[in-house]
Amino acid sequence: MEINETTILNTRGFIKINGDEAKSFLQNIITNDIEKIADKLTLFSSIFTPQGKYLYEFFILKFEDGYLLECEKKVTPEIIKIFNFYKLRSKVNLTDVSKKYTNIIISLEKFKEIMKTQHVKGSTLSCEEGSTLSCQNERIYVDPRHKNLGAKIITKVENTKNIIEKLNLKKIDNKNYYEKSFTLGIPQLNLSKLKDKIFGIENNLDELGGIDFKKGCYIGQENTSRIKLRNKLRRRILPVKKIAGEINEDDIIKFNGNEVGKIMINEPYPFALIKVVNPNLKEFIDIELVCGSSKIKILKPNWIS
Repeated sequence: MEINETTILNTRGFIKINGDEAKSFLQNIITNDIEKIADKLTLFSSIFTPQGKYLYEFFILKFEDGYLLECEKKVTPEIIKIFNFYKLRSKVNLTDVSKKYTNIIISLEKFKEIMKTQHVKGSTLSCEEGSTLSCQNERIYVDPRHKNLGAKIITKVENTKNIIEKLNLKKIDNKNYYEKSFTLGIPQLNLSKLKDKIFGIENNLDELGGIDFKKGCYIGQENTSRIKLRNKLRRRILPVKKIAGEINEDDIIKFNGNEVGKIMINEPYPFALIKVVNPNLKEFIDIELVCGSSKIKILKPNWIS
């Protein structure tokens, strides 16, 4: 995105979380450390099954008297339902406010521009992943997964037009934003196809800052830590580039006649669960592979170690 370009993601939902025990409740469930969240820092996090399988991912930011959770709009009721399941008698309130708020995507350069106008002597504002500004009644944060995805302005729906005009922003198709995300190797659409089918760590949440391995227990922590600390991670979700033919969900990817992966998300931006050892990913990355009846290439983001 150019500095003054913007897009609005109408597919995002919001959950307001507050109450006397909101912090401890979230800390015992989500994969990241709620203690790190502050006025100047927003986190990317997730919730797993007790076995460590991926369920949902979201952003959490400090908000009013509690927190605001941003997620895929279509799974907002599901996240509230699973939180209520674990809530028991905890003093926590969960409110779907998706109709009240929206997010405006801006470039990292625009965030820096806004940051300069907010600079206060002695402040420690930055433009790294998760960096957050309070600008009048809005919250603006750099994407905690990768700063090249830009930043988000969280605002009330009725303020959207005024903000776009005030910041001299030009609306563009959100296709540009999703293509950038695909190029970076970060899936954002049709994530339900990964639900309960892969381990959360296989979805690169360790590399994207979505898991804190130093915090206390959370749901699925035992298996997740074992995979990480014992170096047992064997597969990762990676973007797939189509060379020829059509890519279908569950298509098997082969290298030298041996299975090395499977398509998990086939459209609009394909991602596959790919072996990274035995054989080593370096042996077949960025070369033409057979995938069902099609030909593809596996792409490796440079942020994956």
